[in-house]
Order: sequence, then C-alpha cells, then structure tokens
Amino acid sequence: MTSPASRPLDELGFYGLAGAPKSPADLLQECRDGEALGLGTVFLSERFNVKEICTLSGAAGAVTERMRIATGVTNHNTRHPVVTASYATTMHRMTGGRFVLGLGRGMDRMFDAYGLPRITTAQLEDVAGLMRRLWHGETVVGHDGPAGRWPVLALDPDFDEDIPLLLSAFGPESLKLAGRAFDEVLLHTFFTDETLQRCVRTVKDSAEQAGRDPSQVRVWSCFAVVGDWLPEDVRLKKTVGRLATYLQAYGDLMVRTNGWDPDVLTRFRADPFVAGFRGALDGKATTAELEHVATLIPDEWLAPAATGSPEQCADAVRHQLDLGADAVILHGAAPAELAPVVDAYRARLATP
Repeated sequence: MTSPASRPLDELGFYGLAGAPKSPADLLQECRDGEALGLGTVFLSERFNVKEICTLSGAAGAVTERMRIATGVTNHNTRHPVVTASYATTMHRMTGGRFVLGLGRGMDRMFDAYGLPRITTAQLEDVAGLMRRLWHGETVVGHDGPAGRWPVLALDPDFDEDIPLLLSAFGPESLKLAGRAFDEVLLHTFFTDETLQRCVRTVKDSAEQAGRDPSQVRVWSCFAVVGDWLPEDVRLKKTVGRLATYLQAYGDLMVRTNGWDPDVLTRFRADPFVAGFRGALDGKATTAELEHVATLIPDEWLAPAATGSPEQCADAVRHQLDLGADAVILHGAAPAELAPVVDAYRARLATP
C-alpha cells in the first residue's frame, strides 16, 4: 500500500512557466521538479510570445513519465478544428493518455485587435462535440454550427480516443456548459469560499441534469499559494500584482462573481497611476508601484489565497477540497517554490 509520504498527489497541480518566464526552456526543469514532488498535473497557459501551447506541451510530455499535461488554456479560434484535434490526439498517444485539452473563452479586446471572432458559450459547446466526434473516427460532413462552417472534417476512421476535455469557466452559463459537456473545469484565482461552493454546485447540478455522473466532472480550484518563505517583493507581485492585473483585464466580472463592492473597482480604475499604466501590473510594475496599488485593494479581496507558513498554506489548500473542489492548482509558483507546502501537505495526510 502506498503511504501518504510517497503516493502521487493527483489532486494537486501547478502552472508551468508561471508569470513572465525568462525562457520557455525553464519549463523542462519545472516539469521534472513537479513530477518529483508527486504533483498530478502541469497546466500550461498560452500566450502569444514564448508560450505557444503545442511546443510547450510536447516538451512537458517528453520530460515526464507520470504527470498529466493540460492546456490551461488555449483558444479554439486560433487554429482549424482539424489541427486542434490532431494536436490533442498526438499528445494523447505520445504521453500514453496523459493529455488534457483545455479550452477557454479568451479576451474579446485581444480578439478584436487580431481580427479573430469572439468566443461564445455556444461555440465552445460546438467545438467540444466536434473534438469528440473526430477523436472517435467520425467524418463530419457539411458542419454548419456556432463554431463555424466546414465542408469536411476528419482525422482517421480508425481513431477511437477518449481524450479529456477541460473548460476554463467563470460565469454561470460557462459553468453549466462545463457540467454537461466537459470532463474537467478550471475555476479562477481569488474566488471567495462562497463563490467556490456556488461554482462547484452549478457544475455538478448541470452534470446531473444532463444525465452524467457529477462525480466524474472534476472541478479544479485555482488557488494562489504565496508562502512567507518567498521574498516580500515576490509575494507582493504574486498577490497584489496578480489580482490588480485581473482587475485591469476583467474587473467587472471578478467583482460581480465574488459579490464585491463595485465602488472599490471604480476607485481602483480612477487612480491616476492605474489609469495611466500601460501593460500588466504584475509584469511591469515596480515594487514601489505595487505598494501603492496595494492601498487600492481591500484585504478581503486578497484573502482567498494560501499565505503564511508552509503548514498554514497546506491547511488552506486542504480547505479548498473541504469546500467541494475536487482538485487544487497551486497557482503562481514554480515547483521548487512549492516544495515546502507540498511537504507540509503530505505531513497533514499522514496525521490521523
């Protein structure tokens, strides 16, 4: 029987290349470190710089043997559906079934600038259906749906692949879609306890209403882990800087989802420094500038995170599971930075 000190921690994951990496090659050692810690899944987010998802996921698969590789996430509108389906099948077979294709809605302003169509809930559901049909060897003829029109879509009639599909979900309609059509759900960082519980309930209820087993739809809490063993300036960047960047990008949705005071967001946006800042605050702002930003964000908005000692962080992670999450992403830190909290988490598992 595997002991708590050595069993794989399939309920825990991490993000590769968290933040603004110096080099995509850093992912190789991060994956080795994550697997050595026993973490169950590495999540790879896509950015149009040095974080192209196909390259990263192939590299992650090549340097790991047990850990799952999940796109967390990519957007379906940047590739032809046959290209996406082929990529997922290649990763699935190359890793012996360790790949998860994660899709998300993305940012409307970026798509508008790049001349790409905005992503809708209906499109995501359409794409999920197309992926499953293609992975099971079906030739799709004359498709005309929310995701687009194609005369023929096909991979290989001999294919019969069950590849997990993950959805990054925020609003209620996306959460319902995840429950009825996806295998895993990725929630957002800085969700309050009440928000997490509501999101889990929405996903599970939707799965049940669709005739699915709710226990088979895995809900991931994306939980910032910023322990006191990290330097103070790093902690500031990973808490204040990270949340401030979310408020820059989609503050109204964050505030509405968590039931926060919208007047605080209005004051945040009206601050002369924030209003005039160009770029992401967690990537470009100095420590002194982030100290100013910290005065604009209430402590309770930053509270949904694991902070303090390794033991306190481990307890906070376990609390996410107690609230109903099926699994937890230790967000915002590389495995080498997460080692203290993972060790403390294992120690808690071994305690009767």
